[in-house]
Amino acid sequence: MLKWLFYLLIFPATLGVAGWQGWAWWSWASAPPQAEAAPTDAELAAALVQYDISQGTSARQIGQDLASAGMIRSEMAWNLWTRWQTVTNRPGGFLAGTYVISPVEPMEAIANRIWEGDVVELSVTIPEGWTLADIASAFAAQGDFAAEDFIAASRQVSQADYPWLPAGVFGADGANLEGFLYPDTYQLANNAAPEQLVGQMLDRFEQVALPVYERQSSPYSLLEWVTLASIVEREAVIASERPLIAAVFAKRLRENIPLGADPTVEYALGIRQTPENPLTFSDIRTPSPYNTYRNPGLPPGPIANPGVASLEASLNPPDTEFLYFVARYDGTHVFSRTLQEHEAAQSQIRDRIDAQQPSESSSDS
Repeated sequence: MLKWLFYLLIFPATLGVAGWQGWAWWSWASAPPQAEAAPTDAELAAALVQYDISQGTSARQIGQDLASAGMIRSEMAWNLWTRWQTVTNRPGGFLAGTYVISPVEPMEAIANRIWEGDVVELSVTIPEGWTLADIASAFAAQGDFAAEDFIAASRQVSQADYPWLPAGVFGADGANLEGFLYPDTYQLANNAAPEQLVGQMLDRFEQVALPVYERQSSPYSLLEWVTLASIVEREAVIASERPLIAAVFAKRLRENIPLGADPTVEYALGIRQTPENPLTFSDIRTPSPYNTYRNPGLPPGPIANPGVASLEASLNPPDTEFLYFVARYDGTHVFSRTLQEHEAAQSQIRDRIDAQQPSESSSDS
């Protein structure tokens, strides 16, 4: 089949000598860089190397990397092979992850392994602000277990294994690790158990986040700190606003004013608001320990898993004159000192959103 690829893509004018030369070139270009004959099992094992592909890496970049590392002979051959898979609508694609490859393998063997996702480890990136349920779904989509298995594994964590976890994380129904599963890129090995992934995420929190808390004094307990940071994480979109958002919440906590944070209501109700469908008064009035419109102070625990930037911003927030902020729905917020200013900003934003909605029209038929 690949011989016809060269006839069609490289030598469309001639199917004679030029076609034969093209196939000869392909035979050379796709051959193993370090073996002229089929390698023995011992040769193959001795030459194995680990190759990591990050999410979003293009097929052309993979070819460049492999050629630079001496794993394949020709970038052109790699690009032609890739184009042929697209032309023939072959299922699959180059998947991120960790692969074991060898320069004594033919290029097609390496390409097929990556195209089919035959990974030793699959890279899975968990973004900041995801909930435990979000994380469980992401890992389950790549692993050999259900999302419910990951959630169950998270509840079975023992404080004896992680003595730094706050006592408030543990209840009669097991642990609630929301907030302590550190967002990062993880390697999902073949047949990885959900218990292993939970452990990796807790270990990463201990390595990256816990030292941030231990290096400084803070008015918050560890559980309060992560809870506040989780709300900041869900509110902040622009990095420069993160400290100010944390400062507003800290000021409201000091003055015993309810936080009034929309993400806490969304978490309680299991919903996500949009500009077209914001939270309703009924939503805000729905009783829940996590509803910070109804309850002063922090909710009983985190509402998401924050990254280090939100954790750092929430540790010792600066003082501020602002008590309110409202989202513009472009990533930024309007900050206000008084309720009157805040309500005026809300009205202006709502009017702008309503004006952008397509007007409804009707016609008699």
